[in-house]
Amino acid sequence: MHKLKLASVVVGLSVAGSALAATEVEWWHAMGGANGEKVNEIAKNFNDSQDAYEVKPVYKGNYTETMTSAIAAFRAKQQPAIVQVFEVGTASMMAAKGAIYPVHQLMRESGQPFDESTYLSAVTGYYTSSEGKMLSMPFNSSTPVLYYNKDLFKKAGISQAPKTWQDVESVSKKLQASGVTCGFTTAWQSWVQLENFSSRHNVPFATLDNGFGGLKTELAFNGPLQVAHVKKMGEWQKSGVFSYSGRTNDGAAKFYSQECAMFTESSAGYAGIKRNAKFDFGVAELPYWEGKVKQPSNTIIGGASLWVLQGHTKEEYKGVASFLSYLSRASVQADWHQFSGYLPITHAAYDLTKGQGFYAANPGTETGVIQMTTGTPTANTKGLRLGNFVQIRGVIDEALETVWSGDVDAQTALDTAVERGNSLLRKFEKAND
Repeated sequence: MHKLKLASVVVGLSVAGSALAATEVEWWHAMGGANGEKVNEIAKNFNDSQDAYEVKPVYKGNYTETMTSAIAAFRAKQQPAIVQVFEVGTASMMAAKGAIYPVHQLMRESGQPFDESTYLSAVTGYYTSSEGKMLSMPFNSSTPVLYYNKDLFKKAGISQAPKTWQDVESVSKKLQASGVTCGFTTAWQSWVQLENFSSRHNVPFATLDNGFGGLKTELAFNGPLQVAHVKKMGEWQKSGVFSYSGRTNDGAAKFYSQECAMFTESSAGYAGIKRNAKFDFGVAELPYWEGKVKQPSNTIIGGASLWVLQGHTKEEYKGVASFLSYLSRASVQADWHQFSGYLPITHAAYDLTKGQGFYAANPGTETGVIQMTTGTPTANTKGLRLGNFVQIRGVIDEALETVWSGDVDAQTALDTAVERGNSLLRKFEKAND
């Protein structure tokens, strides 16, 4: 009897020892709310799928807070193995020599199967080297689209969503004539109306392939097409075709209240709009200026990717590689894409979602994917890789606000923003050259 009890204790200790033996992998992220709960679920499912590694997700606040925390932790030699960094932090992460473990290298050295061609190039392009090697793992990628109020459109006798900015203007005037206060508003004005506008029309936002060509890049968003667009938006602000709502996502309130009939916002905003809009809505591609481009190019992504940090054991990195492989599975990616509204990162996840009938059952959810995969990305549409980009966006926001208020003309505002932004680029170059 005593031998049996002893054997049970030994077995129990052995099991406990086995559980304790799982190598921990810490993952810092910026996903709050429902997306944060989903992140915890993904980690749990991975942990339950094997017993060698345990991924521990830790919420560290918004994107800026998460990145700042990771930098401070690295300096204190207490960094996590994985950190989620928003796309504007890409140049800073790349410049942090000796701090990152490139994903393509990690996967190869850990013996994990890894083929860059299985990922959507329009998504991964943001996070690849000039040789086409993935430096970080895309996780939550989105792109801007146009949401429109079908009920207000119907009331105004409008049967189709606008494709061009000329259409947006004419449709807005019809909507206003039917009693709607404003035609459209926008979220994230720099990202949508300048960064993605430039990509959509295949014109440079910055020199040296939008920063991919090196630290000596200079801003170029004060070109004729960008100036003409911002000038037109300034005129629209006066007439009510456009209504400025703030620098982030404040425009959602005007769309939900039906004050504005259209809203340029992230594809990942779909779930929020579906939950909050008390009307029938549609999703269309981001408009382009007809006559200024033969065929609109792909838009570029927002969101974030997962970076692997140096300073951990070989076993931990095996766990990281195993987890990134798990994240890339078609079933895991499709589930995350369908839940969150973020883009799938692999062709297989896209095909699986389509095969499951998700797009047919949820009209509009495929729009961002179709838009992102339009043609082959060019030097102007691959993405942006600019140092101090968080600060540069602030400069752009200030400049655009002076146009919306009517205080400064579009050319002067954008010229000033380019000059101020270039100073920030030179500071980054000096610090990282």
